[in-house]
Amino acid sequence: MDIELVIERVQRVAAARASDDVAAIKAGLRSVAQLRGWLAASEAALTAALKPQVSFPEKDVADCTRTSLGEATKATERSETLAAVPEFADALDAGAVTQGHVDEITKHTKGLNDAQRAELLERAAALVPVAVAGSVREFGKRLDLERRAVERGDGMDKLARQRRKVEFRDWIDGDGMYCYGGRLDPHAAIAFKANLEAQIRRQFAAGTPDTAPDDPVLRQRHLAGLALAHLVSRTDTSGADESDSGGSTSPIEPDVIVVVDASQSDGAGGPDIDWGIPVEVPLRVLADLIAGGDATVHTVVVRNGIVLHAPGNLNLGRTARLANRAQRRALNALYPTCAVPGCGVHFRYTKMHHIEYWEAGGRTDLANLLPVCPHHHTLIHQQQWHIALGANRELTIRYPDGSIQTTGPPSRRRAA
Repeated sequence: MDIELVIERVQRVAAARASDDVAAIKAGLRSVAQLRGWLAASEAALTAALKPQVSFPEKDVADCTRTSLGEATKATERSETLAAVPEFADALDAGAVTQGHVDEITKHTKGLNDAQRAELLERAAALVPVAVAGSVREFGKRLDLERRAVERGDGMDKLARQRRKVEFRDWIDGDGMYCYGGRLDPHAAIAFKANLEAQIRRQFAAGTPDTAPDDPVLRQRHLAGLALAHLVSRTDTSGADESDSGGSTSPIEPDVIVVVDASQSDGAGGPDIDWGIPVEVPLRVLADLIAGGDATVHTVVVRNGIVLHAPGNLNLGRTARLANRAQRRALNALYPTCAVPGCGVHFRYTKMHHIEYWEAGGRTDLANLLPVCPHHHTLIHQQQWHIALGANRELTIRYPDGSIQTTGPPSRRRAA
């Protein structure tokens, strides 16, 4: 869209805002949609131009657009998709499609190998008329069909495709309930379903609990939920901590990390106390869990970014490269997420980065560890970011282009 058309559409929007004519208002709304497309295309072009010139383009995009790091990452991915499918770049620039259509292409290419991705992008280039005529949802459904055709054509059998789509996710709903969802391939699902049904029979052979609903369908779902929770809480196959070399089949006792922040007041003259639980849970319930041996409380005392007290060995020196569970607990008391400013990846998905590299003689001590997500951990090593911590764990990141980013002392309560 050339600048004259942009100005014309801006004027049309301004005129519509001052009018009560339905036709003029609708024309104004259409112009808004076209301008959004042009702005999205402009953002993608500017992001693409910035990317080769800076070390951490997502940060610069986030700063300039006043958005989150996650939104900036999405904008960077969008620019890469438009560079690969210029037909959509032209359609977006003209306001004929939306950035949602482009994001559908990005989403559908994820998880494909290079050859599959190239073929799907080629197919997408021919679907501009479909995107112009349809909604984002309709376009996404068409891309579903195209992706399946690409995977079939690649010679992958159905089970192999299904295994690549196995996933699991978790979230907390508005009622404070922990929710879990996922997909299993048929082979894994057969064993999963058999074990779940056997657990339901074993656990409720003597009768159903008082919590079970009267409705037979809802009751079965309730029992399945309780049985699944019992199965998972009694067995762990992931390993106890980062330093484990193999899995364990022993039960894992949940940790409750209580953070006592001596640098913050609770408003009543005492230190701020954070139980580390994202939903409201009565203290009586926590007390019952602890008294019944269903959870272990670990108290960590912090002040101005410094861990004053935490249970366990926090300094492993050169005896182990990977952080232990005690070190992760201590750092979790300070960091709710990846330590890179603006990154929202939860602490449980982070890796422990050695400030002084292990290969250079760095020690696996608390003062030399920083939790970072896998994406930023890769960037730190590949692009040689220089990371430094101050006396109160003030973070300084010096990027290869010379730019510097700094933070104050970390705090789980403030950053959450």
